[in-house]
Amino acid sequence: MAQQLKIAVLISGSGSNLQAIIDAIAAGTLHATIQVVISSRPDAYGLTRAKQAGIPTVALSHKNYPDAAAFDRALTHELLQSGAEWVVMAGYMRLLTSRVLDAFPNRVLNLHPALLPAFKGAHAIRDAFEAGVATTGVTVHIANEEYDCGPILAQREVPILPDDTLEALEERIHATEHELYPQVLVQIAAGRLP
Repeated sequence: MAQQLKIAVLISGSGSNLQAIIDAIAAGTLHATIQVVISSRPDAYGLTRAKQAGIPTVALSHKNYPDAAAFDRALTHELLQSGAEWVVMAGYMRLLTSRVLDAFPNRVLNLHPALLPAFKGAHAIRDAFEAGVATTGVTVHIANEEYDCGPILAQREVPILPDDTLEALEERIHATEHELYPQVLVQIAAGRLP
């Protein structure tokens, strides 16, 4: 029997992957509770998605803190106070430091829109498209102190079609993310991932 995962979700934007997780919980396929959604931007639409689902939210901008250490303390405090056991980065566009990572050892997940280690960085979909590769994809991995590194838990390929546009590829990548991320969380809840 799957355990009830207690997760915190970190976002910076629209929260479409957050919505996929909310939907999986509502459908009963993912046994989890979202303890809090924390956004790096107060205007992120993902906060609206969370509020509509009755999930507590926090907007936490690094601009409101004197330095990175103060921001990291505040973020870690919010995560720990929520009672979350896992941290799920879903389009969170900030690098987490050891303060946060040490508070949740090997329990911080990141989603990346490419087949790591290829095409790291914020423009992975565009970079893969412009490189002319035949296949790209999606990766879920344990986060560490380097961008888009850490042990890989799951990957799924997405072909780049001969007549693709960047927009069409982005749509297929996002659709794949929305399937893969909840599936990885289901596997973790069932104890089937290390």
